[in-house]
Amino acid sequence: MIVSLTIVRYKKIFIPMALFAMAIHRLPLMLNRKCRFWKLLGTGKNGTFDLNPDWQQWGLLAVWENLEDFKRFESQSFIKKWWRQFCVEQWTVLCEPLQSHGKWDGDNPFVDNNKSTQVYNGPVGVLTRATIRFNRLKNFWAEVAGVADLMKKAPGYITSVGIGEAPVYRQATFSFWQTEEQMKAFAYKSREHADVIKKTRNENWYSEELFARFKPLAIYGTINGVNPLKNIITNENYSRTSASGI
Repeated sequence: MIVSLTIVRYKKIFIPMALFAMAIHRLPLMLNRKCRFWKLLGTGKNGTFDLNPDWQQWGLLAVWENLEDFKRFESQSFIKKWWRQFCVEQWTVLCEPLQSHGKWDGDNPFVDNNKSTQVYNGPVGVLTRATIRFNRLKNFWAEVAGVADLMKKAPGYITSVGIGEAPVYRQATFSFWQTEEQMKAFAYKSREHADVIKKTRNENWYSEELFARFKPLAIYGTINGVNPLKNIITNENYSRTSASGI
C-alpha cells in the first residue's frame, strides 16, 4: 500500500478552475480501480486546522495498491495533466502506513495487512482528522488555534498542512516530525494538548475521527517555493522500491 499526499498551488487567475476541479476530478478518481481511497481537499492558510481557506492551494490524498499504480496515475491521468496546465507548484509525499485507528467515512483506509513488521525509527507523518459535531463547532474552534501554535514550537516538529473535505466541520492536519518519540511527547505529554484531548472525549466533539502514522518514502516538488522535507527525506527508500523515478 502506498499513500500519496499531493498539494498543488494554482495561479491566482485560475482559482475558478481550482473550484471547478473539486467537482470534475471526482469522476476519474471514481473510475480508477487502482485507487483504493481518495479525498479531494481544500487547505488552510496556517498549516493546520483553519477557518481561513487558501483559495490557491488544494490537495489530493489517495491510497494505491502499489507504487506502480501511483506512477501510472502520475504519468497518464487527466488530473495530473490538469495540474500541469493550471498550477504553478506541486508537492507530493509518498508514505507507507505504520499505524492507524478510527474511521473515515465509516472505514479505515490505511489498514495494510501486508505491511512490513520491521522496526522503524525515522521521521514520521501524522494524519489527524475529524468530523466535528455541529453543536460542538464553537468548542473546537475556540481551542484549536492555541494547540496549533504549540505544535509549531514543539521539539521535532518539521511542517504541517491543514486540509479539509468541507469547510468548518470536516477538518484534518497532516504533520511531519523528526521522530515518533518527539511527536508522542507533544501529543501526550504537553499539558495543554492533553487537556484539549480530554475535552474532545468528555464533551463528545466528534461524530467520527481517525489518527494515522506514516513512514515517508519519498518527496518531491515544492510548495510556496520550498520543499520543507528536503533535508529530512532522502528518497533512498523510494529509489530502492521503484524501477525509475517519477
